[in-house]
Amino acid sequence: MSAPLILAVPSKGRLMEQWQACFTAAGLLMRKTGSGRGYRGEIEGLAGVEVVFVSSSEITQLLKTGEAHLGVTGEDLVRENIADTDAKVAFLRPLGFGFADVVVAVPEFWIDVTTMADLEEAAAVFRGRHGRRMRVATKYMNMTRRFFAGHRYGAAVRAPEDAVSSYRIVESLGATEGAPAAGAAELIVDITTTGATLRANGLRVFDDGVMLKSQANLMASHAAPWSKQARAVEAEIVRRLGG
Repeated sequence: MSAPLILAVPSKGRLMEQWQACFTAAGLLMRKTGSGRGYRGEIEGLAGVEVVFVSSSEITQLLKTGEAHLGVTGEDLVRENIADTDAKVAFLRPLGFGFADVVVAVPEFWIDVTTMADLEEAAAVFRGRHGRRMRVATKYMNMTRRFFAGHRYGAAVRAPEDAVSSYRIVESLGATEGAPAAGAAELIVDITTTGATLRANGLRVFDDGVMLKSQANLMASHAAPWSKQARAVEAEIVRRLGG
């Protein structure tokens, strides 16, 4: 018998509640096997699939290495952590929850800086005045580098690290939205759902500053060892979610 299809799903928090509701509504009833606090499970009435309960960041890694055939996680995490995402992972089905935007945000008092083009000009003035580059605080370092590269050089003919020469990307280890007020950065790239937290910290999003409109997706790994049986199970899961 072929090895089972491995489906990786969030093990805790709001995303766990949401994917469980989504799958249950589609007739995909999950139950844990062994201990009630275990990290393995199955789908009732669907043979040939093993469910693993892990963190969202682990799901991305399992898809990347092919240790999981399918995974449920946010598009933002996958695009940040898997280089050449579309060649490594297939987006099978958006799931209608976990909505969030990855955005570029600046202090409200930057009244003349409303677009990425404005920022490019402001960055040059800032460097001449202060003798250093603007700092961009973020947890999305790879996405930020690519996004800024594309805006500065259009087709991004240079390497991304060259394309952000007017900026210095600094990793945010805490609450990113507080970095400008704390003097740790001039602007940020962060994730937002309603924008309320940004506004509470005196920040606003650029007119063209939405880098990604993310939501939870069912994704498939191209690196996983796909058998004919695993493909059949994948098709059935996608079919039910599509309903």
